[in-house]
Amino acid sequence: MRRWWIVPCAMLGALSLSAASPPPVPTFHADTQWLKLPPAMRLGEITAVAVDSHDQLWVLHRPRSLAREDQPYAAPPVLLFDRAGKYLRGFGGPSSAWEWPAIEHSIAVDKSGRVWIAGNSRTDPAAGDDMLLEFANDGTLIRQIGKRGASKGDLDTANLHAPADIVVDDAAQETYIADGYVNRRVIVFDSETGGFKRMWSAFGKPPPAEAAPALRAVGAPFTPESGAGPQGFSGVHGVELSRDGLVYVSDRNNQRIQVFTRAGRFVKQGFVDRNMASPQTASGIAFSADAKQRYLYVADWGNSAVLVLDRATLATIGTIGGKGTAPGQFIGPHLIATDSKGVLYVAEVQGRRMQRLVPAGRRNGKTTRYG
Repeated sequence: MRRWWIVPCAMLGALSLSAASPPPVPTFHADTQWLKLPPAMRLGEITAVAVDSHDQLWVLHRPRSLAREDQPYAAPPVLLFDRAGKYLRGFGGPSSAWEWPAIEHSIAVDKSGRVWIAGNSRTDPAAGDDMLLEFANDGTLIRQIGKRGASKGDLDTANLHAPADIVVDDAAQETYIADGYVNRRVIVFDSETGGFKRMWSAFGKPPPAEAAPALRAVGAPFTPESGAGPQGFSGVHGVELSRDGLVYVSDRNNQRIQVFTRAGRFVKQGFVDRNMASPQTASGIAFSADAKQRYLYVADWGNSAVLVLDRATLATIGTIGGKGTAPGQFIGPHLIATDSKGVLYVAEVQGRRMQRLVPAGRRNGKTTRYG
């Protein structure tokens, strides 16, 4: 099912970070019925998506989230599709050769085709998903960083603690992890050895010694936030590396994107749907496919939308969607990715679908939505 969807421009006030005219807003059409699974396969909660160097799509889902009667038909946790949505193969799941995540969460694919997997189980610290798995693209284990239930907190350089997102810097041979469901940091490992390199929290500072503050309830009364925001990450959920060597981090519970150099030096920040009904906003992040990566796409998990930001200013210039099941709407937009043609893929957890938004030209104009 397809629907044409024009991303509306934001109000002029949202563009106050830049004196220049805002860039034209991208236009997409939405497609929700394009993945082609074998008839006997079922998908559970779809948590993450990555695009490889061949524009093939790697999808991570949670087989154990399926209803009991559907679990015998569960697709493998890791699935590979071609650009047309045809299923090619899959792998993954519990094994004596590795510690598979109790709750599948994130996936990345590097330039050489290696597939990186992490989970976010944390209810029982002794059994937490405190590891990162690296596979060849045929499902052969290359290495495991960290061990289940082994985290010693934010200063632990050998283990993670329910990490949220992964990106690989192929040129520098480094892997960045948004280690944020319990810990409050970005941590970097050598992608060839698994050795620790460095880590930081908000504003490039060391991770705070104290736990993140409790999250306010959705829709509960609250005092609107202002200023620069907290000095530590809270729910750091997404990490991406731009072509010009900047590291973009989504600090979900603090409703912001922070930008750093590869070394962890703070550059700038911008807020994402700050002071909205849900305090959990910036989730997955992805760049547009143009050479300068002019746009930054950000999934607002709690408010069921995908925002379009001007990457130069981090100003919001457009919004896609709202809560719903129609094409171009979302339920639980989580981690996202773009391919070389500019197609935007959105993994919806509660929606249990992989929605693709196909570029349909660009348009300037007033706040307008077409459906």
